[in-house]
Amino acid sequence: MPARVGRARLDWRRARRRQVRYLTHVRTHRLLAASTLAAVALLASACASRRSARLAEQPISPERDWDSELRRDHPLVGKIWDQRGQRFVDEATLAASVSAAEFVILGEVHDNPDHHAVQARLVGAIGATRRPALAFEMLEEDDQPAVDAALERHPSDPDALARAVDWEHSGWYAFSMYRPIFVAGLAAKMPIVAANLPRKVAKDVAFQGEAALPEEVRAALQRAGPLAPETIATWRAEMKSSHCDAPMPEEILDRLALAQRARDAQMALRMIGGAASGAVLVTGNGHARVDRAVPAVLGREAQGRTVLAVGVLEVQEGLLEPSRYAADLKAATLPYDLVVFTPATEREDPCLALRGHDFSKPKAPPRR
Repeated sequence: MPARVGRARLDWRRARRRQVRYLTHVRTHRLLAASTLAAVALLASACASRRSARLAEQPISPERDWDSELRRDHPLVGKIWDQRGQRFVDEATLAASVSAAEFVILGEVHDNPDHHAVQARLVGAIGATRRPALAFEMLEEDDQPAVDAALERHPSDPDALARAVDWEHSGWYAFSMYRPIFVAGLAAKMPIVAANLPRKVAKDVAFQGEAALPEEVRAALQRAGPLAPETIATWRAEMKSSHCDAPMPEEILDRLALAQRARDAQMALRMIGGAASGAVLVTGNGHARVDRAVPAVLGREAQGRTVLAVGVLEVQEGLLEPSRYAADLKAATLPYDLVVFTPATEREDPCLALRGHDFSKPKAPPRR
């Protein structure tokens, strides 16, 4: 073998060894970085869970600690308003009310951790006296087999349930905020009910209308009778507002409203079928309204049984009386039986991405 060829091969082997060592070094650092990030995320989640648990242990009052920072000094923060009696009440009165009702709807602003702490306390109060089902808007009906399987293997482990339904990729806010609610329910041995309409079904209703409704949901909506013109107008205005006031034909607004009404009917029916001793629903404030949402469906479908709706609202600048919050909800009066007021969470404008989009215009054909 010529000397030059031998040297070339030797140089190639040395270069190859250096390349392998370099790639091994890079892979090692990437694995270490990924492990570190995973550990940090796990630690952050654990810290958030512990903080949520601590908040849930504190009584509902103006003096308690709050996670949300906006308007903590508002005079309504920590106060509980009884809309039926038109008076402020204490937590003991609220706890007694929710414990006495067969069906309880606990509202929330989804991304406000203080709201979930309030819900956890109320679920704990209910669980101290009885064992209703605990239903969640965040769990869809087709999640029920995974929920049941997880709880059969780990009956008191909320984290096992979260993994079973892949909460992390569900599109809902961090499980650490909801965890204390599950802890309270599982400690009281409440059956967990996946209450919401499956996402695909809701999407089909929004695109196709009544033809896509499940039979039981369609029947429940038919029993409600036709909507009054003023109710239709209110629904259209709300759907337009919730889609950032983007231009949208009335037929699209009506189908979006139908999807919301279908979710209300679905969750009410799941509550009725959840347990003989009633049910508690954790849901957004919109679904907790007594004038048209889940409580209204329960009033029709479970006549003779007691229903109580608790709204958990963020205080607003300049609104110092509970009655002032009705207008913001496009209602003549506050549409809840009781209301808990909390500080507000700072959040980005959700309409930035949609503002200016015109849903009334057809999409342009794709470029070829």
